[in-house]
Amino acid sequence: MAKMINKTLVLTYIYLLIYVLLSSGVILYNKWVLSPKYFNFPLPITLTMIHMGFCGFVAFLLIRVFKVVSPVKMTFEIYVTCVVPISAFFASSLWFGNTAYLHISVAFIQMLKALMPVATFIMAVVCGTDNARCDVFMNMLLVSVGVVISSYGEINFNIIGTVYQVMGIFAEALRLVLTQVLLQKKGLILNPVTSLYYIAPCSFVFLSLPWYVLEKPNIEVSQIQFNFWIFFSNALCALALNFSIFLVIGRTGAVTMRVAGVLKDWILIALSTVIFPESTITGLNIIGYAIALCGVVMYNYIKIKDVKATQPITDSLPDRITKDWKEKRSLDGESPRGGVELNDEEAPLITSSRLSHIGRTQLGSHTAV
Repeated sequence: MAKMINKTLVLTYIYLLIYVLLSSGVILYNKWVLSPKYFNFPLPITLTMIHMGFCGFVAFLLIRVFKVVSPVKMTFEIYVTCVVPISAFFASSLWFGNTAYLHISVAFIQMLKALMPVATFIMAVVCGTDNARCDVFMNMLLVSVGVVISSYGEINFNIIGTVYQVMGIFAEALRLVLTQVLLQKKGLILNPVTSLYYIAPCSFVFLSLPWYVLEKPNIEVSQIQFNFWIFFSNALCALALNFSIFLVIGRTGAVTMRVAGVLKDWILIALSTVIFPESTITGLNIIGYAIALCGVVMYNYIKIKDVKATQPITDSLPDRITKDWKEKRSLDGESPRGGVELNDEEAPLITSSRLSHIGRTQLGSHTAV
């Protein structure tokens, strides 16, 4: 049993490392592809549509052809009233976020993303899924002040890129809230594969409208280089990120994911200054981001405490693994015995229905396809 627990913990940290590396890699890769100074493919909507088309196609193969994943019961009414609006805001968040790469640095983008809890809280209050609270409001104010200070210290500040990024943050926040309001209230749980199967094609259609107006004329009049292997590997990384999220959410809790998210942001800020030398970080940037990060940490603590207050006490990791293992052995028709070890067998993944809302919200903010 001890060996199984150690193996599970090692696998958990491996999956977390893969998630952090893929999440950081996709962001840096997108910046490199879009930047005029590097690969020079300044068409963010086109790049996002490539991701949507590729991920939707792979999800179709997994569900309909190879039948690796079972589709959910999706009615036309649920698709129109739930999937369509969620897809619209999902497409918008990716469009705005990728467009920001053309104007501002990866480091500054990560600092602006500290506003994500602020945007999510505002959208949740507007949609009636959360209550306006003084303690949370003070944290949001602290985050906002930190972001303002960081923006003031940005040497290459660009108002267009900043507006695009903030719009992307609020679009993503609204998508997360709508997912909770529309899908979860109907009892519909989508894992990353079924999410891509239903949402990616719809997002592709939404993106085709601004693409036709904004980017199609540029493609026709300018010579844009197209390297199949560059775009294939880029889309493959985005797909792998979604699958890594599926592995991570089954093995970690909300606290671990939030710590991993903060670690990933600092890694990204450091790596971006090395890979993209034009990304200069000032002392005011760091001070502002540190202030905003303090607000984010306090916000995370409040939300996690709220969840623990409304849920029964959960088992510790060893107890949970033992419990899951015993349940699995019982379902297999064999009663558990003391001293029995599981050889070459991993603890079963936690299903989506057992995830906390905080865990889903944190992961949703990092999904990049």
